[in-house]
Amino acid sequence: MSTPPPPPYAAPQQQPLMSGPGYASPIPVRRAHLGDALASEWTKIRSVRSTMWTLGVMIVLMVGIGLAAAAVVASTDGAADPSSEEVLSLGFFGVLLGTLCVITLGVLTIASEYGTGMIRTTMTACSSRSRVLAAKAIVFFALVFVLTTVVAALVGALQVGIVGVDSPTGGQWFKSTVGVGLYVALLGLLGLAIGTLVRHSAGAITIMIGVVLLPLVLAIFMFTDSLKDLQQALLEYSIPSQLAVLYDNSVTGTGPTGWDPLWIIIGVTVVALGGAFLSLNSRDV
Repeated sequence: MSTPPPPPYAAPQQQPLMSGPGYASPIPVRRAHLGDALASEWTKIRSVRSTMWTLGVMIVLMVGIGLAAAAVVASTDGAADPSSEEVLSLGFFGVLLGTLCVITLGVLTIASEYGTGMIRTTMTACSSRSRVLAAKAIVFFALVFVLTTVVAALVGALQVGIVGVDSPTGGQWFKSTVGVGLYVALLGLLGLAIGTLVRHSAGAITIMIGVVLLPLVLAIFMFTDSLKDLQQALLEYSIPSQLAVLYDNSVTGTGPTGWDPLWIIIGVTVVALGGAFLSLNSRDV
């Protein structure tokens, strides 16, 4: 008796995916919110090399120039003893040069994504463009403000110790640390807004360097009497002069005083950010 042939092979049927009202996905689904965008932007800004280099150079400039200036003052013989207020102002030049690093990082925070095309991925992951820009602005501002304030306080304390003067008052410390930190962070935020509007890293950085240095340079070369008023205005409202006011020093002896520079930079930055939000929502990426 012959053996019957084996049955033909039948491929196993694929089970249909469970769907319908009775299926519940094991993956939690929820609406994205600003916290998700903040976490994403924090991951970006702390993982790219530009952040390490720009902020690292800023710290080196603030610490190096500040301590060098204090050492020169402490070693000068025959000079009048500086006041505590004047000692804190020795950190001015380091902070001024450090602002160039901050505005560069502010521009790169968004303009670099336009250069690489990463901005398309960002906008796909987060459909709300306003939320993306808001998250970038919050993360950048918080990082720069905290870092600048801490470094300014450290440099100020070392300067006081090196020169050997009485400790400045609480108001002087507050303006030269928190006030300076706010001003530098807002200036970097202005760079972020310009980067959003221009969408080109080199172009936006050039514009911001011009905003910081060009008014003061132009004022220096205005010699005619007919330009005296314009020269005075450029000197009083240039970025270096405004920053010096926060150290209770004035280049011209007139113009903004106290906390006026902070209110001015807040107004300019708010206007620029408003334009950046409108531009981001109305233009293709």
